[in-house]
Amino acid sequence: MPKENVDEYLEAILDLGGEKTTVKTGDLAARLKVAPASATEALQRMCREKLVDYEAYKGSSLTEKGLARARSVKRKHRLLEVFLSKHLGLRGRKVHEEACKMEHSLSDDVETALCKMLGGPEKCPDGDPIPPCNGDCDGCEEGTVPLKGLKPGQRARVAHVHGGASVCKRLAEMGLTRGTMITLVRSAPMKGPAEVRVRGCDIAIGAGIAAKIFVRAE
Repeated sequence: MPKENVDEYLEAILDLGGEKTTVKTGDLAARLKVAPASATEALQRMCREKLVDYEAYKGSSLTEKGLARARSVKRKHRLLEVFLSKHLGLRGRKVHEEACKMEHSLSDDVETALCKMLGGPEKCPDGDPIPPCNGDCDGCEEGTVPLKGLKPGQRARVAHVHGGASVCKRLAEMGLTRGTMITLVRSAPMKGPAEVRVRGCDIAIGAGIAAKIFVRAE
């Protein structure tokens, strides 16, 4: 099954059912304009590849592996929409159609470079949110640095969190969202945790997650 077709299925399941809801095969087939039998065969293959959980007569939902890939495709698609609209002046349906053609061949490195050039946009031209970056990079905006790049006592504002939904949710529960003002209290060397002050409270953050938080120093 071609990569482009798999991507289209994963993206459609994400659109119709979100991250966890089971999508009926008939609804998916209608969305992709294919026969239900063709959709069933494709889903069975994707199930064997552990991209979806499929159950006959009930439908399919994304696995963790499938969700990560679906988010990646959606992110590339919406970044391309911003580029095509903002820099090439395309409008309307043409923006979506061209982004659909280009999203499958866009490498992760080019995606990162595109995000940086665009200034780390949060929404596409239609106002839909752009999924967060899942890779480790040097920040999507000029002037941003990793959290542990601050000096003790230095204040900064959170610019980006380069992680999946679970990382973003966990940090949001700590009060660490885009735009939040923080102060680095101390940073342990090597792979030690970072301690930050957020709204008067000191919070310890593991090195792995801290590496995904990019800030803009005051």
